[in-house]
Amino acid sequence: MARISGIDLPDHKRLDIALTYIYGIGRKNAVVILREASVLGSKRIKELSEEEVGKIQKVIEEKFKIEGDLKTEIVGNIKRLKEIGSYRGLRHIKGLPVNGQRTRSNARTKRGKRKTVGALRKEVRAQLDSTKTTDKAAA
Repeated sequence: MARISGIDLPDHKRLDIALTYIYGIGRKNAVVILREASVLGSKRIKELSEEEVGKIQKVIEEKFKIEGDLKTEIVGNIKRLKEIGSYRGLRHIKGLPVNGQRTRSNARTKRGKRKTVGALRKEVRAQLDSTKTTDKAAA
């Protein structure tokens, strides 16, 4: 296993795919990195020499913000939006979708489990019905 930027990349994967295991590097950035390092993306990780791994590591360190630094920046950006009270910050606070997605029928992942409003469960309804009948009998 080659270790690039503190991440172990699987040996059997192609290089351009394996680089996407690093947080902050997608398919496009992987192609850019390999072009600048002048390494073929079709190579497998196990076929890489130490020199090629060093080239890739150097390009990543110079050009890209990845892993912990990137996560810290993202958290800081969200915190800033919340503090200034922007619309996007308020959506983050409320736990709703931020970028204009609809919430009437979707957004289950962001909003969480359904909370039924206005409808009663069978047990609660049965208890209410039994108290109503006893109240009528007493009157």
